[in-house]
Amino acid sequence: MRKALAFDIGGTKIYSAIIDEDGNIISEIDKFSTPKTIDGIKEILSGQIVKFEDDVDIIAIATAGDVNNQNTAVIGSTGNLVKGYRTIDFMALSKKRRVFLENDANAAAWAEYKIGASKGTSVSILLTLGTGVGGGIIIDNKLFKGKSGAAGEVHFKMYPDKRRKCTCGSWDCFEAYASGNALKWDAEEMLNDSSVTTYDVIDGVNRNDEKMIEILNRWQRDITIGIIGLANIFDPECVVLSGSMAQFVDIKTVEEIVNEEIITAPTSIRLAKAGNYSGMIGVSLLALGEGINGES
Repeated sequence: MRKALAFDIGGTKIYSAIIDEDGNIISEIDKFSTPKTIDGIKEILSGQIVKFEDDVDIIAIATAGDVNNQNTAVIGSTGNLVKGYRTIDFMALSKKRRVFLENDANAAAWAEYKIGASKGTSVSILLTLGTGVGGGIIIDNKLFKGKSGAAGEVHFKMYPDKRRKCTCGSWDCFEAYASGNALKWDAEEMLNDSSVTTYDVIDGVNRNDEKMIEILNRWQRDITIGIIGLANIFDPECVVLSGSMAQFVDIKTVEEIVNEEIITAPTSIRLAKAGNYSGMIGVSLLALGEGINGES
Protein backbone atom coordinates (compact mmCIF):
# COMPACT_ATOMS: atom_id res chain seq x y z
CA MET A 1 0.00 0.00 0.00
CA ARG A 2 1.29 3.45 -0.93
CA LYS A 3 2.10 5.93 1.83
CA ALA A 4 2.75 9.63 2.29
CA LEU A 5 4.83 11.49 4.83
CA ALA A 6 2.30 14.17 5.79
CA PHE A 7 2.72 17.58 7.41
CA ASP A 8 0.23 20.17 8.61
CA ILE A 9 1.83 23.59 9.02
CA GLY A 10 -0.09 26.15 11.03
CA GLY A 11 0.73 29.38 12.78
CA THR A 12 1.41 27.71 16.13
CA LYS A 13 1.92 23.97 15.48
CA ILE A 14 3.44 21.66 12.89
CA TYR A 15 2.21 18.06 12.82
CA SER A 16 3.82 15.16 10.97
CA ALA A 17 2.85 11.51 10.42
CA ILE A 18 2.86 8.71 7.85
CA ILE A 19 -0.56 8.11 6.26
CA ASP A 20 -1.60 5.34 3.88
CA GLU A 21 -3.75 5.60 0.75
CA ASP A 22 -6.89 4.74 2.74
CA GLY A 23 -6.38 7.74 5.01
CA ASN A 24 -5.13 5.76 8.00
CA ILE A 25 -2.46 7.30 10.25
CA ILE A 26 0.05 4.45 10.57
CA SER A 27 2.81 6.11 12.61
CA GLU A 28 3.24 8.18 15.71
CA ILE A 29 2.18 11.81 15.25
CA ASP A 30 5.11 14.17 15.79
CA LYS A 31 4.26 17.66 17.03
CA PHE A 32 6.39 20.80 16.94
CA SER A 33 5.85 24.43 17.85
CA THR A 34 5.97 26.46 14.65
CA PRO A 35 9.30 28.34 14.57
CA LYS A 36 9.33 32.10 14.14
CA THR A 37 11.82 31.92 11.27
CA ILE A 38 11.83 30.43 7.77
CA ASP A 39 15.03 28.53 8.53
CA GLY A 40 13.45 27.04 11.62
CA ILE A 41 10.45 25.76 9.67
CA LYS A 42 12.69 24.32 6.96
CA GLU A 43 14.83 22.61 9.62
CA ILE A 44 11.82 20.79 11.09
CA LEU A 45 10.53 19.70 7.67
CA SER A 46 13.95 18.61 6.43
CA GLY A 47 14.66 16.66 9.60
CA GLN A 48 11.44 14.69 9.30
CA ILE A 49 11.93 14.11 5.59
CA VAL A 50 15.47 12.78 6.00
CA LYS A 51 14.23 10.45 8.71
CA PHE A 52 11.21 9.02 6.88
CA GLU A 53 11.42 9.62 3.11
CA ASP A 54 12.77 6.12 2.38
CA ASP A 55 9.63 4.67 3.97
CA VAL A 56 7.08 6.59 1.87
CA ASP A 57 6.13 7.30 -1.74
CA ILE A 58 5.54 11.06 -1.53
CA ILE A 59 5.81 14.07 0.79
CA ALA A 60 2.41 15.74 1.38
CA ILE A 61 2.20 19.15 3.04
CA ALA A 62 -1.01 20.87 4.15
CA THR A 63 -0.29 24.51 4.86
CA ALA A 64 -2.02 27.74 5.79
CA GLY A 65 -2.06 30.13 2.83
CA ASP A 66 -3.03 29.84 -0.82
CA VAL A 67 -1.31 27.15 -2.89
CA ASN A 68 -0.94 27.30 -6.67
CA ASN A 69 -2.72 24.93 -9.03
CA GLN A 70 0.50 23.02 -9.64
CA ASN A 71 0.68 22.19 -5.92
CA THR A 72 4.27 23.39 -5.82
CA ALA A 73 4.31 26.75 -4.02
CA VAL A 74 2.51 28.97 -1.54
CA ILE A 75 1.26 32.04 -3.42
CA GLY A 76 -0.55 33.82 -0.60
CA SER A 77 0.42 33.70 3.06
CA THR A 78 -1.59 34.51 6.19
CA GLY A 79 -0.89 36.85 9.07
CA ASN A 80 -0.12 34.02 11.50
CA LEU A 81 2.84 32.69 9.47
CA VAL A 82 6.36 34.07 9.46
CA LYS A 83 7.30 36.93 7.14
CA GLY A 84 8.58 35.63 3.83
CA TYR A 85 6.87 32.24 4.19
CA ARG A 86 5.97 32.29 0.49
CA THR A 87 9.66 32.21 -0.42
CA ILE A 88 10.20 28.70 0.95
CA ASP A 89 11.16 26.30 -1.84
CA PHE A 90 9.20 23.29 -0.65
CA MET A 91 10.10 21.28 -3.76
CA ALA A 92 13.78 21.35 -2.77
CA LEU A 93 13.17 19.75 0.61
CA SER A 94 13.54 16.22 -0.77
CA LYS A 95 15.81 14.91 -3.52
CA LYS A 96 14.25 11.44 -3.38
CA ARG A 97 10.50 12.04 -3.29
CA ARG A 98 8.03 14.41 -4.91
CA VAL A 99 6.73 17.12 -2.59
CA PHE A 100 3.02 17.97 -2.89
CA LEU A 101 1.45 21.10 -1.32
CA GLU A 102 -2.17 22.01 -0.65
CA ASN A 103 -4.00 24.59 1.42
CA ASP A 104 -4.96 23.14 4.81
CA ALA A 105 -8.70 23.87 4.54
CA ASN A 106 -8.81 22.39 1.03
CA ALA A 107 -7.08 19.31 2.38
CA ALA A 108 -9.53 19.04 5.26
CA ALA A 109 -12.45 19.40 2.83
CA TRP A 110 -11.07 16.49 0.81
CA ALA A 111 -10.66 14.35 3.93
CA GLU A 112 -14.29 14.98 4.89
CA TYR A 113 -15.38 14.13 1.34
CA LYS A 114 -13.42 10.88 1.26
CA ILE A 115 -13.85 9.51 4.78
CA GLY A 116 -15.86 12.02 6.82
CA ALA A 117 -19.08 14.00 7.04
CA SER A 118 -19.51 14.75 3.33
CA LYS A 119 -18.66 11.24 2.09
CA GLY A 120 -21.12 10.18 -0.60
CA THR A 121 -21.86 13.73 -1.78
CA SER A 122 -20.64 15.33 -5.01
CA VAL A 123 -20.97 19.00 -4.03
CA SER A 124 -19.97 20.16 -0.55
CA ILE A 125 -18.43 23.07 1.33
CA LEU A 126 -16.21 22.86 4.40
CA LEU A 127 -15.80 25.80 6.77
CA THR A 128 -13.07 25.65 9.41
CA LEU A 129 -14.07 27.79 12.39
CA GLY A 130 -11.04 28.42 14.56
CA THR A 131 -9.04 31.50 15.50
CA GLY A 132 -9.68 32.43 11.86
CA VAL A 133 -11.88 30.89 9.17
CA GLY A 134 -10.91 28.74 6.19
CA GLY A 135 -12.87 27.07 3.46
CA GLY A 136 -12.74 24.27 0.93
CA ILE A 137 -15.17 23.50 -1.90
CA ILE A 138 -15.86 20.20 -3.67
CA ILE A 139 -17.77 20.43 -6.97
CA ASP A 140 -18.67 17.34 -9.01
CA ASN A 141 -16.26 15.19 -6.97
CA LYS A 142 -13.33 17.56 -7.59
CA LEU A 143 -11.57 20.03 -5.35
CA PHE A 144 -12.42 23.48 -6.70
CA LYS A 145 -9.21 25.53 -6.88
CA GLY A 146 -10.13 28.49 -9.09
CA LYS A 147 -7.94 30.08 -11.76
CA SER A 148 -4.91 30.56 -9.50
CA GLY A 149 -5.45 28.16 -6.61
CA ALA A 150 -6.97 30.63 -4.16
CA ALA A 151 -10.61 29.49 -4.34
CA GLY A 152 -12.22 28.66 -1.02
CA GLU A 153 -10.73 31.59 0.90
CA VAL A 154 -14.01 32.79 2.37
CA HIS A 155 -13.14 36.47 2.76
CA PHE A 156 -16.38 37.74 1.25
CA LYS A 157 -17.90 40.91 2.68
CA MET A 158 -20.63 40.59 5.30
CA TYR A 159 -21.40 44.30 5.74
CA PRO A 160 -20.66 47.38 3.60
CA ASP A 161 -19.93 50.03 6.21
CA LYS A 162 -16.48 49.23 7.67
CA ARG A 163 -17.52 47.86 11.03
CA ARG A 164 -14.61 45.49 11.61
CA LYS A 165 -11.09 45.15 10.21
CA CYS A 166 -10.22 41.60 9.13
CA THR A 167 -6.83 39.95 9.58
CA CYS A 168 -6.42 39.99 5.78
CA GLY A 169 -6.38 43.81 5.83
CA SER A 170 -9.84 44.31 4.34
CA TRP A 171 -13.04 45.23 6.16
CA ASP A 172 -15.97 43.11 7.32
CA CYS A 173 -14.97 39.74 5.84
CA PHE A 174 -16.79 36.58 6.90
CA GLU A 175 -13.76 35.67 9.02
CA ALA A 176 -14.23 38.86 11.06
CA TYR A 177 -17.70 37.66 12.09
CA ALA A 178 -17.48 33.84 12.14
CA SER A 179 -14.15 33.07 13.82
CA GLY A 180 -13.20 32.53 17.44
CA ASN A 181 -11.78 36.04 17.43
CA ALA A 182 -15.15 37.26 16.16
CA LEU A 183 -16.95 35.78 19.15
CA LYS A 184 -14.59 37.69 21.43
CA TRP A 185 -15.16 40.92 19.47
CA ASP A 186 -18.93 40.42 19.69
CA ALA A 187 -18.60 40.05 23.45
CA GLU A 188 -16.38 43.12 23.76
CA GLU A 189 -18.88 45.23 21.84
CA MET A 190 -21.99 43.94 23.60
CA LEU A 191 -20.51 44.06 27.10
CA ASN A 192 -18.28 47.12 26.58
CA ASP A 193 -15.48 45.09 28.15
CA SER A 194 -12.17 44.53 26.32
CA SER A 195 -11.03 41.90 28.84
CA VAL A 196 -13.75 39.35 28.05
CA THR A 197 -12.66 36.14 26.31
CA THR A 198 -14.34 33.45 24.22
CA TYR A 199 -13.95 31.17 27.23
CA ASP A 200 -15.95 33.62 29.32
CA VAL A 201 -18.74 33.54 26.74
CA ILE A 202 -18.87 29.75 26.56
CA ASP A 203 -18.71 29.44 30.35
CA GLY A 204 -21.58 31.91 30.64
CA VAL A 205 -23.64 30.02 28.08
CA ASN A 206 -23.10 26.84 30.07
CA ARG A 207 -24.41 28.69 33.13
CA ASN A 208 -27.46 29.91 31.18
CA ASP A 209 -26.33 33.54 31.40
CA GLU A 210 -28.81 35.37 29.16
CA LYS A 211 -26.34 38.00 27.96
CA MET A 212 -23.72 35.42 27.01
CA ILE A 213 -26.38 33.39 25.18
CA GLU A 214 -27.32 36.57 23.29
CA ILE A 215 -23.66 37.07 22.31
CA LEU A 216 -23.30 33.49 21.11
CA ASN A 217 -26.54 33.79 19.14
CA ARG A 218 -25.29 36.94 17.41
CA TRP A 219 -22.08 35.15 16.40
CA GLN A 220 -24.05 32.12 15.21
CA ARG A 221 -26.40 34.34 13.19
CA ASP A 222 -23.44 35.81 11.29
CA ILE A 223 -22.18 32.30 10.53
CA THR A 224 -25.67 31.45 9.30
CA ILE A 225 -25.78 34.52 7.04
CA GLY A 226 -22.49 33.46 5.46
CA ILE A 227 -23.71 29.91 4.90
CA ILE A 228 -26.90 31.21 3.26
CA GLY A 229 -24.82 33.14 0.73
CA LEU A 230 -22.53 30.20 0.01
CA ALA A 231 -25.48 27.81 -0.33
CA ASN A 232 -27.22 30.13 -2.78
CA ILE A 233 -24.07 30.30 -4.93
CA PHE A 234 -22.88 26.68 -4.87
CA ASP A 235 -26.09 24.71 -4.16
CA PRO A 236 -24.22 22.15 -2.00
CA GLU A 237 -25.55 18.87 -0.71
CA CYS A 238 -24.01 19.76 2.65
CA VAL A 239 -21.95 22.34 4.49
CA VAL A 240 -19.48 20.81 6.94
CA LEU A 241 -18.30 22.79 9.98
CA SER A 242 -14.91 21.91 11.44
CA GLY A 243 -12.37 23.52 13.73
CA SER A 244 -12.31 24.25 17.43
CA MET A 245 -15.29 26.64 17.38
CA ALA A 246 -17.64 24.39 15.39
CA GLN A 247 -18.63 22.50 18.54
CA PHE A 248 -20.36 25.63 19.85
CA VAL A 249 -22.65 25.99 16.83
CA ASP A 250 -26.24 24.75 17.15
CA ILE A 251 -26.21 22.71 13.94
CA LYS A 252 -29.94 21.98 13.91
CA THR A 253 -30.93 25.63 14.36
CA VAL A 254 -28.50 26.83 11.70
CA GLU A 255 -29.76 24.20 9.25
CA GLU A 256 -33.39 25.19 9.85
CA ILE A 257 -32.70 28.90 9.27
CA VAL A 258 -30.53 28.26 6.21
CA ASN A 259 -33.20 26.12 4.58
CA GLU A 260 -35.89 28.67 5.38
CA GLU A 261 -33.95 31.45 3.65
CA ILE A 262 -32.03 29.95 0.73
CA ILE A 263 -33.48 29.98 -2.77
CA THR A 264 -31.74 26.75 -3.79
CA ALA A 265 -32.71 23.20 -2.85
CA PRO A 266 -32.43 22.29 0.86
CA THR A 267 -28.99 21.49 2.16
CA SER A 268 -27.71 19.91 5.36
CA ILE A 269 -25.31 21.33 7.94
CA ARG A 270 -22.97 18.75 9.44
CA LEU A 271 -20.18 18.58 11.99
CA ALA A 272 -16.85 17.33 10.68
CA LYS A 273 -15.95 13.70 11.33
CA ALA A 274 -12.42 13.26 9.96
CA GLY A 275 -10.79 14.42 13.20
CA ASN A 276 -8.11 16.86 14.29
CA TYR A 277 -5.65 15.62 11.68
CA SER A 278 -7.95 15.99 8.67
CA GLY A 279 -5.46 18.33 6.99
CA MET A 280 -2.76 15.67 6.96
CA ILE A 281 -5.21 12.97 5.90
CA GLY A 282 -6.69 15.02 3.09
CA VAL A 283 -3.39 16.20 1.65
CA SER A 284 -2.09 12.62 1.73
CA LEU A 285 -5.10 11.35 -0.21
CA LEU A 286 -4.67 14.17 -2.73
CA ALA A 287 -0.94 13.60 -3.06
CA LEU A 288 -1.38 9.88 -3.57
CA GLY A 289 -3.34 10.56 -6.71
CA GLU A 290 -6.90 11.64 -6.04
CA GLY A 291 -8.96 14.75 -6.30
CA ILE A 292 -7.33 17.49 -8.30
CA ASN A 293 -8.56 16.17 -11.65
CA GLY A 294 -11.34 13.98 -10.30
CA GLU A 295 -11.35 10.62 -8.64
CA SER A 296 -8.93 7.95 -9.81
